[in-house]
Amino acid sequence: MEGAVEPLAAEPIALDQALGRVLAEPVVAAEDRPPFASSAMDGVAVVSGPERTLAIVDEARAGHPASVPVASGSAVTISTGAPIPSGADAVVPIERVRVFDGGVRVPATRPGANVRGAGEDVKAGELVLRAGAALGPAELAVSASLGRAALRCRARPRVAVIVTGDELVTPGDAAGAGQIYDSNTPAIAAAAERSGAEVISRARVRDDRRATTDAIAAALEAADVVCISGGVSVGEHDHVKPALTELGVEEIFWRVQLKPGKPTWFGRRSATLVFGLPGNPVSAIVTFHLFARRALRLLQGAQPDDVRTTATLDAPVDRARARVQAVRCRLTAARDGWHVTPTKAQGSHVLTSMLGAGALALIPAGEGSVAAGASVDIELIG
Repeated sequence: MEGAVEPLAAEPIALDQALGRVLAEPVVAAEDRPPFASSAMDGVAVVSGPERTLAIVDEARAGHPASVPVASGSAVTISTGAPIPSGADAVVPIERVRVFDGGVRVPATRPGANVRGAGEDVKAGELVLRAGAALGPAELAVSASLGRAALRCRARPRVAVIVTGDELVTPGDAAGAGQIYDSNTPAIAAAAERSGAEVISRARVRDDRRATTDAIAAALEAADVVCISGGVSVGEHDHVKPALTELGVEEIFWRVQLKPGKPTWFGRRSATLVFGLPGNPVSAIVTFHLFARRALRLLQGAQPDDVRTTATLDAPVDRARARVQAVRCRLTAARDGWHVTPTKAQGSHVLTSMLGAGALALIPAGEGSVAAGASVDIELIG
């Protein structure tokens, strides 16, 4: 799949709009941070030396440097964060200073005491953030400290969600005989947004060839990624694959050795990616996380494998003979790392098995079971 995905174009994003975006280029410090030596304490700035009495000649506050230099017989009162005055090389905390009329008595002081050096955080020319970094509060704070008002980020992928099925009813409406409420539209749209995408449309279409083709055609014209749930099998009322063929969407793969999620389809038309997800709600959510979310992260230039790790399985899980199982698991942290436990019964019709799931444990195909205590690969759900 990776070979079909090219990162989207970069664009400048104001810092206050950049939370959750992905950097398109590295951030390098233009100058030292902090740019000057400053005081780590409230106290007096002095020339280091033995215990002695000094005359106070000026004051330094944050944003207001002292205008008089410090000499061996003088001192400057100083606030935390204020620049170290010229001539001074140490700060004596205020609680260690004895104040006299016209001066202060300070103890013996070593050079550099309570001084924050210029460049202690970041040196000029230092690489601070790499391209592909996701921007959280810390990344935005560091960028602001470097004076950056905007950052070049990958564009957010535009996602169109299409859900098919005559049986689906909008939540809040009355459900008739044989009908169920549509949970796939909110699930897929929410998962796409959490993956950094912009959901530009949500459509539900009946099991009709023309309606299916028209909905997909409209989505292909507007979106970077089209996620279609249902209709990707080969039944009489499954119209998605024929519609995709008619619209010139190239099939890259169809059907995967995964439980749940076997009918998953993936293809593209030009740069637009198309995912045919199963109609079963659990299967749709699982395959979105394993396939569509990965593509969305690649489009944004992020590292998709940073959600993959290993964990200790705390309960035995039966294997599926021919397919990898994606087991919905609760995730806990322990002294020896991550631990996972299946949430509940894992039938693909049990939507509540997604509740409390912090990870998908990927159980290899085979005979028998994977024992409690085994190490398994997991995909974090975030």
